[in-house]
Formats: sequence, C-alpha cells, structure tokens
Amino acid sequence: MSNGLTRRRFLKGTASSLIAAPYVVPASALGRDGATAPSERICMGFVGLGGQGGGHLFGGAWTYLPGGYLGRDDVQVLGVCDVQRKRADDAATRVQRHYADRSGRGNYRGCRPYDDIRELVADPSIDAVLIAAAYHAATTNTLIALRAGKDVYCEKPTSVTIRTGRAVADTAAAFGRVFQAGTQQRSEYDGRFRRAVELVRGGHIGQLQRIYSYQVGGGLTPPASTDRGGAIPVDVNWEAYVNCLPWFNYDGHTGAHRFGWGDINWGQHHYDIVQWGADADETGPLEIRLEDGKPVFRYANGVEIIGGPLPGKGWDEGGATFVGTEGSVTVHRNVLVSDPPELLRETPIPNDSGVYYSNSHSGNFLECVRTRQPTICNAESTHRAASLLLLGGIAMKMGRTLRWDPVKEEFPDAADANRLLTMASREPWND
Repeated sequence: MSNGLTRRRFLKGTASSLIAAPYVVPASALGRDGATAPSERICMGFVGLGGQGGGHLFGGAWTYLPGGYLGRDDVQVLGVCDVQRKRADDAATRVQRHYADRSGRGNYRGCRPYDDIRELVADPSIDAVLIAAAYHAATTNTLIALRAGKDVYCEKPTSVTIRTGRAVADTAAAFGRVFQAGTQQRSEYDGRFRRAVELVRGGHIGQLQRIYSYQVGGGLTPPASTDRGGAIPVDVNWEAYVNCLPWFNYDGHTGAHRFGWGDINWGQHHYDIVQWGADADETGPLEIRLEDGKPVFRYANGVEIIGGPLPGKGWDEGGATFVGTEGSVTVHRNVLVSDPPELLRETPIPNDSGVYYSNSHSGNFLECVRTRQPTICNAESTHRAASLLLLGGIAMKMGRTLRWDPVKEEFPDAADANRLLTMASREPWND
C-alpha cells in the first residue's frame, strides 16, 4: 500500500504503521491512474506458510494469479503466521520488501509476523484470514478467526470431523462472516466442472442415477500420547502446532499432512463436485453401504454416489462421472467428455443455468468479502462436501451399512458410529 494506510484505519482517518510516509498523498492512494484506493483494499492475514499457504501468498500453481494475493492491488497483507517462527519472519520480510519496492520507499513496516493465530486475529485492522494449516488445526483456526470477526478462506480438509464442520457453518452464519473453501474446481480449469454440472442439472443426460466420485472415504486418527520427546526448538510454537489434539511431545515434525487416512486431503475436491452436480449442497445421503470395501451413498431421490472410479477406470484428479438415463458426463481437471460425444458438441451453454458462476476462486472470495454475498464454496456447501468424505470413512471403519439423518446429522440407530462424529479437543483449543 503506497501510503501505508490500512483499509479500516484509512476509513477512521487514523495514521498507519508507516509513519514515515510523506505528507503529500499520491494519486494512487486516491484510486487514480487505475490503482485501487486504500479504502477498497482488503487487509489480510495468512496462517500456515508452507507449500500451500506460501503459494497462496506469493504465487503458486493453485492461485492462478502471478504473485499470489501479495501481487493483487486490491489486497494489503498485514500479518503472516506460522508455528515455525523463522518461516513467519522470512515471509514478513519478503512482504515488506515487496511493498517497499512497489512504493519506491525502503522503510515499509506494515506486516507483522506471528507464531499463534490468536495473536494475528487480535489485530482489528485485518479483515480476512487465509488458513492453510495442518489437517487437524484447520477447523480450530477457522473458528478462532470467525469468532474474532474475520472472513475466512480455508484450505482443505476444512474439517476432520462432522461436528466441527457443522460448528464452522453455524459460526459463519451466526457471526455474518464470509467463508470460502479451497476447493477451487468450481471456479477454475476453464469452467470444465461448471459446464459438466450445467449439463447434469439441466437434464441433458436424462434423469441422474449414479455418480462416481473417484475417491473412497477418509478421516483423521490423533497420534498416541508420548512420555518422551525431543527438546522443542526455540523457534517452534509446539503448543500451537498440537492445537486441539491430545497432547503429544515434540517429535521433530510440524508438517501439515499428518494423521490423516484414506485421502482426507484430495477427497474433498471429488466430493465437492459430486455434491454440486447432484444439487445437494445443503443436504446429504440417507444411507451409506459398502461394496467391495468402497462406500456407496444413497440419497432421498434415489441417486447413488459411488466412492470409487467408474468400472475399468483409474484414479483421476478431483473428478466425477455423472450417469443418467440418456448419457453420461465425465469431468476432471484436464478432461471433459460425454457419452454420447455429441452431447458436448451440440448442447448450447445456457444463458442462465442457475449454476453459480465464478472464473476466479480467489477473486470470488474477495468480491464476496466486499459484497457480503455467499461464496461459490460457502460454509454450508463445504460442510456437506466434507461430511460426505467423512461419512464414507466412518462406514469403512464400522464395516457395515449405516442409516444417516441429513437434517439432524446423526446415525439414528448406531450409537457406536455417532461417537465417530467428533473427537476430544484439548483446552484452550476446544470449540
């Protein structure tokens, strides 16, 4: 930000942390010459600065924008957080250097490093937080940010239990917060997924019967408590890393991809598209059974979702195959095909299909922060997609058919399965 004013402090007429800024206000600060005025910029904090989070901040394959959020003129990065303090310090230095170079001054000091999300969200100047934390910490961190009045973009898995996923959806609604999941397929990949959903929901493959999700269920198993562990490095906030899990001693690892099974990570991409195509963003199945060890979900309208690939096909990236009475559509990140083939060639794209349109996932989030409209992957639809993955995991663990109530979100006649809807959370990180 060329004059160093944060969005909220600008509106309040308060000086920013860049106290050395010149008295004369440049034209760019007023929004002239095509620049975004400070009053329109969204002030953001970033939590988790590894491969995924660092990619969002500085630019990566999944951000679809050179330079990431830092490269956007409509965003001001005010805070960066990681349980590895050096990673946060290095990121803050890089952010400060970027803004100093952009403004032509070398004294920018407007981005602070943190190793605890609770300290970052205490900054009233931050409007929104992007969370790319460890599997087990994502939901807890999201709830902390929402309750602090921040809008949230959260990378998957957005929840590792159904109860905490419901808590995120309810909290976002109660606090009037905007939420976006990092299941970006609805917005990106040249609109292939949206086109497939338009064909399915528009009835072009006839009555929908089955959907192949290309993924089984999944879940998370907390680590066993340990009596012995290594000395915690001075630059690691192990308390924040353990987060809501039962305490275990430092074991030398602070990676994000731990304790999950079944593909708790990728699976949410698949089930997000399945739910979208089935027009089931606010509901779930009535029954989960197992076939060849894979979950099969039956919905009230008779549609079945198979937790695995189309027979004879292998695993594909984030895709789905929709089978109807008059044809089928298969979509993956690099593929969109139909049977019969002419379905894609001859079916016009509707002017108003009723299917949410977005061609930029990060852009959609920021626009909704401004307008307060629901995002394309809002808290409720995200919860339902993550729930489908987790329900499949529970059925696989129980090894039997389970009935599910999608309204009460419980198993009506399986107390043992209901115990797997949540897990114990450690204070003060419990929700």
